Amino acid sequence: MKDYYKLIFIGITFSTFYIIIYNIFFYSPILGYDAESHYLYVDYISRYLPREIRMPVRLDTREFFNPPFAYLAPSFFQIICRNTIESENLLQACRPIYGTATQIFQSIMYIATIAVNLFTLKLFNNSKKIFNTSYLIMISLLAVNYRTVSMIRGENYILFFLSIFLYLILKMEKSNYKFNFKRTIYFGLVIGGLALSRQWAFFLFLPIIIMLFTTQINDKKEYLKIWIPSSVIGFLLSGWFYINLYLKAGSFTAFNMERTSFSFYNQPISFYIPTLENFKYLFFKPIRPHLDNQFFSILYSDLWGDYWGYFSFTSGYLDIGRNQLAIGDYFARVNIISIFTFTVICVFYFLSFKKYSQSFLIRYCNLAIVSSFLGYLLFAISFPVETGDSIKATYIIQGFHLVIFVSSIYFEKLKIMNIKIYNIFISLLLIIYIHNFQTFLSHFPYNFTTF
Repeated sequence: MKDYYKLIFIGITFSTFYIIIYNIFFYSPILGYDAESHYLYVDYISRYLPREIRMPVRLDTREFFNPPFAYLAPSFFQIICRNTIESENLLQACRPIYGTATQIFQSIMYIATIAVNLFTLKLFNNSKKIFNTSYLIMISLLAVNYRTVSMIRGENYILFFLSIFLYLILKMEKSNYKFNFKRTIYFGLVIGGLALSRQWAFFLFLPIIIMLFTTQINDKKEYLKIWIPSSVIGFLLSGWFYINLYLKAGSFTAFNMERTSFSFYNQPISFYIPTLENFKYLFFKPIRPHLDNQFFSILYSDLWGDYWGYFSFTSGYLDIGRNQLAIGDYFARVNIISIFTFTVICVFYFLSFKKYSQSFLIRYCNLAIVSSFLGYLLFAISFPVETGDSIKATYIIQGFHLVIFVSSIYFEKLKIMNIKIYNIFISLLLIIYIHNFQTFLSHFPYNFTTF
């Protein structure tokens, strides 16, 4: 039976590599969310690199508010390209080249993210082997992963730095919070990396402050000796960007929309509680515009499928996309059978938290999940969009990854407690993985682009 789990683990691993490679050939990042604005950001900062780092303003790109980390790699590839090829329009000619190079880079980073999380889970579970089929199959079922990796986006960097952050937290907990100079430096570098990835990362910092007052720690001085210098290092690395953003845009957390005064009335009641007429589309036709600014319904559909139609649902190019006539019905089936996946993840998440509620790492994850989803909900209320265009699973992908990280701990323990039930769950999830496989792949034609 051990070979069965190992075979599934290896099979999904090779399947992930296939998905990533396939999408590199069949998906161009220019087709992604606000892609033109992200490319303008890259083109702007690459003009000045490597001499200086100059941040764009609102007139240069709508994505001016984003920290620069997600744009450094594509800018580096752009610089290599423009110094290598000959063209009358180097900026335009290099776009498809650095787009593909960035996909490859982000794909490697995604694989590294999964590997680090597997290693952290190995340490937490005191396991001898890194094979954790429970975690790998659940994380691999999230269609949003493959879509996010294929676009030029800072959320990929958040996931990578978050995986290292969780590992460092576990090492700190196992050392009973004893000060370690090298680990403190690493914490500072990771905090700086998170802050320079995307503003969503700040939802991951609030739990550290809350836990200082809510967690029983024998020596809080040791706790502070770790987090104060780490935070200072993180600020020194990233603070310059937010100070510059404040000076140029008037806010440390500027955005490309005007913030409204916070009120739950900013959004209609259907935003929080879907109407029955619209709710039926969640399991009959979960593609735009049927869910009409419904927060939870859109997030659910975008997590397992592609509600907005930028990847496997080619909403802007229905005439060229593969299987587009049947894609809505297929996503409906995906949403229906993913109820089982969603239930398994949630049940094991609560069981993990209950069993390991005294663990600092699990407490942190729990608070970070609450902070991420609640913060994102408040964001969507503060920046209302009639179509719900700001509701995307990619934006809050960090929360989904944290839930699965915690959920997999008890799920893996189930293998020891009740092997028969574990086998049933793993087998059913494998069947769902096979059924949902088309949601992991781009449905655009080979080498299609809008350049």
